[in-house]
Formats: sequence, C-alpha cells, structure tokens
Amino acid sequence: MCMVIFAPQDKECIRHFHSLFAIFAFATCGGYSGGLRLSVDCANKTESDLSIDVAFAYPFRLHQVTFEVPTCEGKERQKVSLIGDSSSSAEFFVTVAVFAFLYSLAATVVYIFFQNKYRENNRGPLIDFIVTVVFSFLWLVGSSAWAKGLSDVKVATDPKEVLLLMSACKQPSNKCTAVHSPVMSSLNTSVVFGFLNFILWAGNIWFVFKETGWHSSSQRYLSDPMEKHSSSYSQGGYNQDSYGSSSGYNQQASLGPSSAEFGQQSAAPASFTNQM
Repeated sequence: MCMVIFAPQDKECIRHFHSLFAIFAFATCGGYSGGLRLSVDCANKTESDLSIDVAFAYPFRLHQVTFEVPTCEGKERQKVSLIGDSSSSAEFFVTVAVFAFLYSLAATVVYIFFQNKYRENNRGPLIDFIVTVVFSFLWLVGSSAWAKGLSDVKVATDPKEVLLLMSACKQPSNKCTAVHSPVMSSLNTSVVFGFLNFILWAGNIWFVFKETGWHSSSQRYLSDPMEKHSSSYSQGGYNQDSYGSSSGYNQQASLGPSSAEFGQQSAAPASFTNQM
C-alpha cells in the first residue's frame, strides 16, 4: 500500500501519484475560462454601457481578445483588445503535464504486467531513470515559465489596467468602474501542482536509480576495497601472532645455558680440586 508519498514501497504507488497530480495540473490550467466586467457611465446617460463583459480562456492569447466600449461621443464605439500573449508558457505547461500523465500510466502497466521484460538486460530501469530525470527538469522549467506567464495574465486582465485602454475613461466627466475581477484561484492551484509534480518526480529519481545497473556496480566497487582491506588486516594479525609466539619461544630458550654447557662448567672445578 502507498502509505507515504515520498518513500513508497512500490514503484506503482509513486507512479499513481504522478498520474493524479499531472491530471490536477493540466485540468486546472487547460480547463480555465474567466472574465471581468466593466462599467462606463458617460455624462450623457444614453451613451453609457454599464455591463461590458470581457471573457478570456486557455491558452491566454490575450491580444486576440477584443470587445467594444462606448466612446461617450455619440453612438460611436471603440474596439479594444487586451495586451499580452502567455500561450507559449501555458501550452508548454499543459503539454508536459499530459505527457507525464501518459508516461506514468504506461510505466504502471509495465511494472504490473511486464516486470520480466522491464528488468531484462537492465534496459528498463535505465530508460525509466533517464525519463524520470528529464521529466523532473521539464516540470521545473514548465512550472517556472507558467508562474511567470500567470503573473503577466493577472496584470493584463486587471480591471484597472483594462480601463486605461478606453478613451472614454480618460475624460473626467465620465465614470469608469470595475464591476468584478476575474477569479484566478484555479490558475494559482495549477502552479502549485506544477511544483508539487517537480518535487514528486525529483524525489523518485533515487528510487529508480537504485534499480539500475549503475547503482549495483557502484555498490560492488565500494564493497571490494573494504573486503580486501579486511582480509589483509586479518592476515596481518595472524602473522603478528605467530611471530610473537615464535620470538617469545626463542627468547625463553636464550635466557640461560643449556644443560650440557652447565654440566661442563661444573665439571671444571671438580677436576681442579683433584689435582690439588
């Protein structure tokens, strides 16, 4: 079971989280549509327009969003368009999310039904490791770019900024107000999910790396010198013990004369006394 998000026991668990968070990311961004409402109250009330709706949606090509407002100079109306284009960052973010979802789904199927093929010749773990690193980088870049793009969208759709684009609002006799501002909560959530996806994919790099041949070879490389060092140490200790026992024996043997020498030395004074 997937009890902990950042330290799952099975690869399938963390891939499930990848799929789920990727869905949240592209759904909250790609499915967004919002708008704002403005009011222009002209000095001549018959020329006023108190409900001007400006709608925009993904992929946020705001320069293509146009709307008409009164000029407060007769029946003539002004055609106004928003400023900015954040489509590149938004589309890149959604594309990364969609492909991350598809890969996570495919990887889960491989883990469950094709485990033997996955581990054959170590190609499966290596490919999985490389793709995980690439998606981690893409999530970081895509989330950062979309965060900047969202900031530009908020500025371009700020009612105060939009009112400055109208010629009628530059005349002090006319009254221009914002009825309501666009709701950006889902877009803010998409940025949060983008960085959460980056954390999930980056955290999974270690778990995928442990199954590659690179990790096992590095473990063998580290364990071989330790084994050699321990074996040489044990051999050195054995030689020292044997050397110590032999040297101690020799020292004991050289502490005094042998029994034969001792007998010759004691016999010499006895023969001297017989001569006397």
